[in-house]
Amino acid sequence: MTQPPVFQQALGPAWERLGEVVRRHYAMAPFSDDQVCVRGVMSEVWHAPWATLLMPFGRLFGALVPHTGSHVPIEVHYSCRPANAHLYWDRVFHFPGRPLFHFRSHMEHEASKGAEVIEYVRLGIGMRLAVSAEDGALVFRDLGYVWRIAGLRIPLPLGLLLGTAYVEERPDPGDADRFTMQMRLRHRWFGDVFRYSGRFHLPARLGPQ
Repeated sequence: MTQPPVFQQALGPAWERLGEVVRRHYAMAPFSDDQVCVRGVMSEVWHAPWATLLMPFGRLFGALVPHTGSHVPIEVHYSCRPANAHLYWDRVFHFPGRPLFHFRSHMEHEASKGAEVIEYVRLGIGMRLAVSAEDGALVFRDLGYVWRIAGLRIPLPLGLLLGTAYVEERPDPGDADRFTMQMRLRHRWFGDVFRYSGRFHLPARLGPQ
């Protein structure tokens, strides 16, 4: 029997409180070859000047966008795979004059965790995220970092350096096929460390475009 989409499992009845474009966006079934590509423009991709020091570690883990810019074209590929229940992301940033930058990750949900997912990048580094539906938007709030190794999840105090993450995807009230998103990492003492935001178009026909 086909399982519900990952975020529907995490949200339960609150799934119905998401905007239609957000639900349609994430309607891919686990253990399938469902996929979708959305395209848009990031109005801002920014990091604090001192955060440049973190980029070598970001490249190692494949977790931080190393460039800054405005009006940056982007496409995001989402997919499921027949072998597992994970949701895969490949964010492709088109910075002018630079090679394409890929930010890849995948999300996992465990039924026992309720409204929580973990987003993993390379080497087993993950961020625990609380998931909620708020005024039609899909919202993620940082619950801390983990390192998965040898079947264990070891808490990591990376938030002391990177701050706390907040992500949302919100229906665009002016267009039923568009949504906006924003992500920020904010440190309690140093303010914003990373942030980006943009507007995306969801194709009427889901699948690779």
